[in-house]
Amino acid sequence: MRTYWNEILLPVLFFLTGIIVGIVLELIVYRKIKETAIKRNNYLFQIFIYSLRGIFLFTFTIAGAYAAVNTINLLPETQFLIDQILIIALILGFSWWIGRLLAGFVNLYTKNAEGVLSSTSLFANITRIIIFLIGLLVIIQFLGIPITPMLTAFGLGGLAVALALEDTLSNMFSGINILSSGEIEIGDYIRLESGEEGYVKDITWRNTTIKPLSNNIILVPNSKMASSIITNYHQEHKELLVMVPVGVAYDSDLEKVEKITIEVANEVMLELDAAEPGFEPYIRFFQFDDSSINFNVILSAKEFIEQYRLKHEFIKRLHQRYNQEGIVIPFPIRTLYMKK
Repeated sequence: MRTYWNEILLPVLFFLTGIIVGIVLELIVYRKIKETAIKRNNYLFQIFIYSLRGIFLFTFTIAGAYAAVNTINLLPETQFLIDQILIIALILGFSWWIGRLLAGFVNLYTKNAEGVLSSTSLFANITRIIIFLIGLLVIIQFLGIPITPMLTAFGLGGLAVALALEDTLSNMFSGINILSSGEIEIGDYIRLESGEEGYVKDITWRNTTIKPLSNNIILVPNSKMASSIITNYHQEHKELLVMVPVGVAYDSDLEKVEKITIEVANEVMLELDAAEPGFEPYIRFFQFDDSSINFNVILSAKEFIEQYRLKHEFIKRLHQRYNQEGIVIPFPIRTLYMKK
């Protein structure tokens, strides 16, 4: 009975105790600390707390497994092997936690460093990769494997790896170049020469994520972004001139047309929050068309997407005012004179 207890029940008890303690800490202690961090609205504290998510369960599970293994009578070689595996798992878990913590600080810095770096997942992912590689080097050193010959081998194999990962490395360095140039930032509305347009949502190590007005997601490789002609509607100013084409009949009083149109335009610019404050709208006649005299009404929207609401309201009110004033917007017609 004593052998059964020592060989089976006690190791299982240690292992389950580690798991239960980890779960309790995750569900109760971690949750309470997270709620406190949210209430205090301290971003540094929140980053530290969020980085601990899952670490209690992982650490105490490893501790429980270590205690369980050391209560069993195993061969010294087997005991040593299992201990090394558990320590390696602990080093990887610690590296994962440090990587997530530093990635959180990098994200916070890029958000606060306005005009220096854009807040994307690219730099956070690079930070995680660096910490993970450091963790691997620590594990290699722990196992007693000389690092210097391995670094030499990596240097010799670097060319082969670079050729194999040419597209991946090209996209990663293109993403870094896009961010460091400051010409495109998260939240900018852009249009590519190929026609895709939308808000820049993220720039990862491989793709730039663009969200168009249809709320779909467009993924563009960073190398394509770096070599494409891009129109950025948020650099250096978000304000956008909006031209609304209008045509009136040939027998219209153009002075009256201009006066009425400017009145409606001023009314829309003052009442809509989509309009740029303080902008004075104006019109420019530019064409004698087949059935109308055409002109453009120039308004100004706060940003690219607001132009649609501005046009919508202006066209409705202008049409209503033209009807009240007897100004005709003619149908496309053509008069034919038949020779007898």
